[in-house]
Order: sequence, then C-alpha cells, then structure tokens
Amino acid sequence: MRGVVLDQNNSPIEGVIIRSAAASTTSNENGFYQLLIKANEEIIVEFSHLSYQKISLSVVLNNGEDLEFNPIMQTQIEQIGEVVVVSSDRKTIEGIQNIPPEIIRSIPGANAGVENILKSLPGVNSNNELSTQYSVRGGNYDENLVYVNEIEVYRPFLIRSGQQEGMSFINSDLIQDIDFSAGGFQAKYGDKLSSVLDVTYKTPTKLAGGVNVSLLGGSAYLETSSKDNRFTSLSGVRYRNNSLFVNSKQTESNYQPVFTDAQTYLRYKFSGKFQLDFLGNIALNEYNYEPISRQTNFGTFDNPMTLRIDYEGEEEDSYKTAFGAFKGSYTANQYTSLKFIGSLYHTTEKEYYDLHGRYRLGTMDTENGGVVTNYENIGSQIQHARNDLKALIFNLQHKGIHKKDGNSLEWGVKYTHEHFNDRLEEYEMIDSTGFASDSVNADYGTGNLAPFRNINAENKVNINRLSAYTQWSRLGYWGNNKIWINAGLRAQLWQVSGENIESNTQVIISPRAQFSIKPNWEKDMLFRIAGGIYSQPPFYRELRDSTGLVNPEVKAQKSYHVVLGHDYSFKLWERPFKLTTELYHKYLDDVNPYTLENVRIRYQAENNATAYVYGIDLRLNGEFVPGTESWVSFGYLKTEENIEDKGYIARPTDQRLKFAILFQDYVPNIPNLKLYLNGVYNTGVPGGSPNYADPYDFQFRLPDYKRMDVGISYVLIKPENQLKKKALSNKFKEIHVGFEIFNIFDIQNSITNTWVRDNYTQNQYAIPNYMTGRIFNIKAGLRF
Repeated sequence: MRGVVLDQNNSPIEGVIIRSAAASTTSNENGFYQLLIKANEEIIVEFSHLSYQKISLSVVLNNGEDLEFNPIMQTQIEQIGEVVVVSSDRKTIEGIQNIPPEIIRSIPGANAGVENILKSLPGVNSNNELSTQYSVRGGNYDENLVYVNEIEVYRPFLIRSGQQEGMSFINSDLIQDIDFSAGGFQAKYGDKLSSVLDVTYKTPTKLAGGVNVSLLGGSAYLETSSKDNRFTSLSGVRYRNNSLFVNSKQTESNYQPVFTDAQTYLRYKFSGKFQLDFLGNIALNEYNYEPISRQTNFGTFDNPMTLRIDYEGEEEDSYKTAFGAFKGSYTANQYTSLKFIGSLYHTTEKEYYDLHGRYRLGTMDTENGGVVTNYENIGSQIQHARNDLKALIFNLQHKGIHKKDGNSLEWGVKYTHEHFNDRLEEYEMIDSTGFASDSVNADYGTGNLAPFRNINAENKVNINRLSAYTQWSRLGYWGNNKIWINAGLRAQLWQVSGENIESNTQVIISPRAQFSIKPNWEKDMLFRIAGGIYSQPPFYRELRDSTGLVNPEVKAQKSYHVVLGHDYSFKLWERPFKLTTELYHKYLDDVNPYTLENVRIRYQAENNATAYVYGIDLRLNGEFVPGTESWVSFGYLKTEENIEDKGYIARPTDQRLKFAILFQDYVPNIPNLKLYLNGVYNTGVPGGSPNYADPYDFQFRLPDYKRMDVGISYVLIKPENQLKKKALSNKFKEIHVGFEIFNIFDIQNSITNTWVRDNYTQNQYAIPNYMTGRIFNIKAGLRF
C-alpha cells in the first residue's frame, strides 16, 4: 500500500503516522508513504497527525496487489471567517515568508497578483504601478530568482516601460503556495544576488474552475482530475488591457494593447513512486501606441509653467514568448527522492517606433483659471528604433534529496544553453539649444542637427553554463531549544562565445550557511542568522553595454551578505500576531554599474565598481480584524557605489524609507461585504537626472512615491448560504462582485523626467513624467 498524503490545499503533509496492527511508517517531506500489510485479511489502517483529523481505512488486499491511496486530511484548526493566520513552522525557521494565495487573489492593485503583494513587504520596492518588476534590498530587477514548481522562469528583455509589460508569468488563479526570501537564502536556490520567489501551482483533486472579468480584462481557469487521480490538469487563460491606466496619464493617445497568455500544468502518476509533470506557457503581447499630445503643468506657486508637446508617429512593439518544461519525480524510497527537469524558453521581441515631438513652453495665469500664456517654441525631439531580439534558453537539471533522522542532504546539477540574436538600432535627436547641435555656434541655435544618442549594434551570443550545488541541513533540538542548521555550496562554470567575440570561460564558488534557534521560552521567539557569498554570473543583458557592444569578460558580481532575523509571536486582543525584524548588510565587489530608466536597465558591462547595502526591515502581521490577516511594513536601506574610485554615490535603487499597509476588513452584520486596502509610501530614488548625465555631476532624486488602492467586494453566493437544494446557485462555490479605486487620492507620482531648455533664458527644466491617476474598476467572478 502506498500513496501521497495531502491537506485540503493539495499540499503534501510531512510526518503523518500511518499504522496498522502489524506495521507503521511516516510520510516524507513530499507526503509519500509506503506500508506493507498482510494479504487476504481485513486490515484497519490509520492516518494520524497532531494538526489534522485522523483518517481510518479498512483494507482487504489480494496476493501481490499494490493499492494506491491518496488521503486528504482536514485541519483540526477551527477557521474563523475566511482567513486564519496559521504559522508554517518549518518555513519560518528557515527564514522564508509564506504568503496566503487568497490574499493574492483579493488585494487590489494596478497589477494585481503575486508581485502586487510582494511590494507591500519590507525591503521590496517599486515606484511603477504598471510594472510587475521589483527591487529587493538595494538590488535591481535582474537580481531576483523566480520559480514555478521548481522551474526557473524568465521575462522579456527589450521592455522599456511598465505599460508595455502586460502580465506577470505567474497566473494567480493557479497558485497553491507562495514562498519568498528577501536574502540569505539556501544554496539550492540559484545564483542571484537579491531574492527568491518560489511559487507552487495546484494539484487538482476534482473538477473545478472559475472566471473573473473586469474593465481591465479577464481570466478563466479549469481544474480536472481522473477518477483514480493519476492524471490531473490545470489550465488558465488571461487577457489584459491597460487602456484605463494609459488614458489617465498626461499624454493623449490612441492605444491598442493586446496582452494575452495561456498556461497549462499537467501531471500523470505512473505509479506511487514516479510521476511526470508538464508546465507550458504561451504569451502574446502586442503594444501599439500613437501619442497625440501631452500637457504637463509644473513649477512653483509663484512661477507656474506648462509644457505642451504635439506628437507625430507611432510605436509598435511585440513580445511573443513560449515556454515548456517537463519534470519527472521519482521516490526511490521513503528517504530519497530524485527529480529530473528539462525546460525550453523562446522569445521573439520587436520594438519599432518613430516619434516626433514639438515642444512649447509657457507660463500659466493662475488668476484666470490656469490659462496658458506666452507660449515659446523651444525645439523638437525625434526618437527612432528598430530593435529585434530572439532568444532561446535550454535547461537540463537533476535534483535529489535524502532525509533521515532529522538530517537532510540535497544536491543538484544543471546545464544551461543560452542563444541570443540581437539587433539594436535606435537614436534620439533634440534640436533644442545646447543639446544636439554639433556646430561651434550651438549657443545661437545655428548648428547642424546631430544625434543626441545613437546605438547601432548586432550581436549573436552563445552562453553555456554548468552549475551544481550541495547542502546539508538538520532540524533538531539543542537541549530543549529547537534548532535548524543549513550549510551549502554552489559552483558555476560558464563560457561566452559568438560572432566576432573572443571566447571566455569563468568559474565562481558560493558558500552559504544559515542557523536558527527557537528557545524554549514562555514567549514565542525565533532567532536567525544567515550569510555567505552570493555570486551572479552575467546574463546577456549584463554583457551588453550602453552602446550595444558585448563584453565577454564581464565577471560575476559578488555580494558578501549577512542577515540577522528575529520573530516574536504573541497574542493581542486574544488574536495571533507576529513581529518580524531583519537586519542586513551586503558588501558588493566586481559591481557592474547601470542606469535605470522606467524599467529598462542598461549596464556599463564593466566590473569597475564596489558597493554596499545595509538596512532594517520590520513587519507586523496578524488579525487586526478577527478572521482576516493584515500587515504593516517598514523598511530603511542605504546603498551606495564607488565607480572607478571616484567616491561613493547613491545607487539607482537607493530607496531610503518605505512604509506599506495591507488591510482586510468586513462589515460585522454583513460579513460577505469586504474591504481591502493596499497602500505604500516610498521616499524618492535617484533617477530624475538626464540619462546622459554623469551621475557624479548630477545626483537628482525623484519625488516621494505615495499610493493607496481600495477594493470593495460582496460575495453573493457561498456554499454555507445556499438555500435551495436544486437551485442553480448550488453549482457554484462562490460568486462575487465588486469595484476598485486605484490611486484613490489621485496623487501624481513621477517615474522619470523629460529635460528641456528655454532658448531665451537658457534655463534647463525637469518636466516630470507622471504615472497613472485615479482609476475606477468594476469586477466580478465565480468559482465552481
């Protein structure tokens, strides 16, 4: 007799005792068990666990019969309302934050989903509500690992602005479990500097599904399972249209976005020991943009001014990606599990635009209703691009784990081949005085028009990587104190080659360790320390400099990282709460400096800098309202870099202060009427200076970022309030309707500045490029 023990969320349960009168065993970390029982005799088999209700099964087997039984155990914790705060002891002691999937699907945001919730955590920052990208503790967008069912996923390469991104790879409708680490993570997770997001998709046990629609698009998903539970499928499709957001911005435009994707996750259990999974995704993102005009009011109360731009031309962008992965899982015995993963990622990206803008600068007459007077022509700007990129990334990986007597030994080896075919052709010209004229008479505006920024390159690059890791961990006791120890080592060898590129091979080694202790005190406290050398071998984007040329000799950036953590769990108002505190420090060597404009990162492709990061993160989460989980976050960080020994200056991600709140509530007399708040305050980051400026000459910061999103929903139908046995409503688990208000206070946040100069006064003005304003959205959904 064998099988897998699952909880009601279809997650495997470790440590379940399975016993008969003559034998007993326990389930391993994957929930797998195997029990020998006598044939031709009625045997009572019991499944028991401290946190779950006991299951009893009467079995009579024939000679040689192999019974597969996969029980689903129900928790013994009584649930109040919709959400209960239940700590995951194993993940907490390992320094991993676990996020409830229901919060992901409920909390409002311009880009609702996993990343929307991550941005409410301390140490995770983003000043762009249209982007799913995030920086963690001073790192940039390229320094975060993302896994779905242990398979690494990628994002497009050419995207310049948040409104072009479309959707995150992760489909919120399909999620079963979310783990996140903001630093000090284990050796098994990979070679990046900042963070790990580890998402697990559901394993269906029966037919189920749902549909969600709103003014921003819609999604649908379907879960199926065969009668014997050997074959399961999980599929989802999504469509998104950002027109509501773009129409709220300062630029009037014709905007035709089509962001669609389809995902499927299939599983077939050949036996109690072996199963094969497939994860597939196709995304088609078409972004057509025809700006017409823009008017931005700026300046001071005493000197209010207006910039008016009239546009000609259009932009046509296309991002088409396909991803497929197979994972075979083999349970050799109750102690050892082996996995084999193969994946293929292909992207075809196109970025074409020809935009001509004519600038006029004027003053506002505030006494006459803000009428603009004294318009002055100050020049024009031409932007052109014909950028094409094709990339193919192939991975082949083996992972293994052996657990016995509280010890766990894990290992893995991975081969990766990356091929990039990239053509960059873009330029920008400005004929405003002092910018692009190449004549000695530039101050008088009589020079010839010359490129202000010109990039023209074509690259064909191959990168082969071989990486491996091994780690040991132990969960046990030191006296009466519970402890967890982990020590691991990663290594990677990579080779860069290509047309007109001299081949180059490099090697890195990354040791890491973690230690946690939960003292046997009256107060529930946990202490953690983690550290190591976190190295990030360069990806293609890090090899390409601001002119488009590839430098194969770029080294891996290194972070010498230490994290100190403390968790304090306590009761307040007779409800559970937890205060999490983490102090961290990073010293970075072989740093590859970069500039950040909106979401586009451009590296210098030189390891000519050192840097440091230090800070503190705090989060208080718990039941501020009975039966719901909410939290408040605070973060402080400072990060600076020293480029070519010129001295330390702020890095582009120097986000000093961060406050965030995620709050859930409901009307006591109408519990189906619920309120959700998602708010953030970030101090300004460097990035307001011209992108051609020397950062040592121009340390300009953007204004503080402030935003509050509100959602209200009403659950029309839930199983407990269905009235008639034969009613149509009984076919649905839930039907809900609601509305959302994004940026409820209509705060004008800016992401970059447009820099123009007045011909007459020779003053240079920073014109803010504002993000989205207040937006209303209506949504509805059902589950069956």
